[in-house]
Order: sequence, then structure tokens, then C-alpha cells
Amino acid sequence: MLTSLKDRSVIVTGGSKGIGRGIAKVFAAQGAKVTITARGEEALKATCDELNAAGGQVRYELCDVSDWESVRAMVDSAAAVQGGLDVLCANAGIFPQAKIVDMSPADWDHVLSTNLRSAFFCVKAAIPHFEKAGKGRVVLTSSITGPVTGFPGWAHYGASKAGQLGFLKTAAMELARYNTTINAVMPGNIYTEGLQDLGQEYLDTMAASIPLKRLGAVEDIGNAALFFASDEAGYITGQQIVVDGGQILPESLEAIDEI
Repeated sequence: MLTSLKDRSVIVTGGSKGIGRGIAKVFAAQGAKVTITARGEEALKATCDELNAAGGQVRYELCDVSDWESVRAMVDSAAAVQGGLDVLCANAGIFPQAKIVDMSPADWDHVLSTNLRSAFFCVKAAIPHFEKAGKGRVVLTSSITGPVTGFPGWAHYGASKAGQLGFLKTAAMELARYNTTINAVMPGNIYTEGLQDLGQEYLDTMAASIPLKRLGAVEDIGNAALFFASDEAGYITGQQIVVDGGQILPESLEAIDEI
């Protein structure tokens, strides 16, 4: 059993829905004090109300993770209210589809800014709080798309997620002086509002290509993040874990048919 994270201070960016909501739910269920952030107040408030009704200690802040001043203000505020900062879950991300031939430079920049530059901003803003505490944990939400696999229409998304892992390696070395670890969870296809928007045919096709024959739940990613945030994971840094139901394992669709 992992050491209790009760009353530890946690930030989850992109925490109002999808994987971020699942991460926040898992930490809140463990008794952590959680700040969730996003750009839409209505969804943030609804998630806070739901998690607090279940016994959580969850608050929210509006934040544009692609803007340095917005991120710095959010991290400082959360740390002030929650008595410091123990865990940063840099989860915020977007994945609009556009094939390269149709993708504009602005499309590319928007995804890289939201998904990759934001990870740098969040970690940079958290460092003074980890230094003050003498310890810390960072968990990035990367993806199998980009580092391991590809999918038409997600060149910008894949580049941003692969970039997060490149950032991770050096960040792990630089954060070590603050007794802080940084690791990444690499989700496969997780059942979220974003995937629902891609349609039932896409969901069915993806489920059929996974050895466990189902999409993951947001809590599956939350549980992996919880492990990386635990005392027991204190000697693990600069690493990543794939949480995909075995999706990247088969050599071909024929291999799936043999299961």
C-alpha cells in the first residue's frame, strides 16, 4: 500500500474534464488538496462540485497554460492557498486533427504551445515551491502518439508529446538538486469526451485493436500518476510508463485476431 497523500498539495492542469479530471479524482479520493485549472469556468466549477460532493478538497483556478504570467500566477496562488506545492500534474493538452497539407503554421504553433511549451512553463513556475519544500513530484501526461505511434492528422500533437519526453530527460537532471522527480504517463486510447467526439466507429475500431479489447478509463491514468507522486516512487525520475491496454504490442491486426 502506498504512503498516504492526505493533505498534500496537488495541481492538475487541464483538470476540468477528460484525463485531467480522472487524475484529479484519484488524488482527491486519496485526501490530497487539489487545484484544477483550465480556461473554461463552467466545466471547472462542475468538476469541483462533483469531486467535493464525494468528499474531496478541490478548488479551481482559471489559467491559460500557454501564457507564462497566467501559469506563474496560478501556481503561486495554489501554493499559497494549499500551504505549498507537493505534486504538479502537467496534463493540459489539445488534439485537433489536421493533415500536414491542410495544417497552417498557426495550427502547429497553437498545439505546440498548449501541449509542450506549457509543460516548461508549469515546471519553471513550480521550481521555487519545490526548492522551498526541499522535495517535489512532477507528472507529465504525454501519449503513445508521437513517441511510439503515429496517426494521420496529428503530426503537431505527436511532435508535442514526443517533445515532452525530450524535455523530461534534462528536466529530471536539473530538478534533482531540489529533490524533485519528474516522470511521464503515456496514455493509449482513453475514453474521454474528446474521443467521443471522434465517433462510435473510431471508438469501436480502436477497442478492437487493443489486446484487452477495451479503451482505458481516465482513472487508469490517474492511478499511474498517483504512483509517480508517491513516496515509494522517490527513486524513479526521467522515466515514462505506457498505459494502453497493450495497444502498441501487436505486430499486425492478424496478431490481434489470434488472441
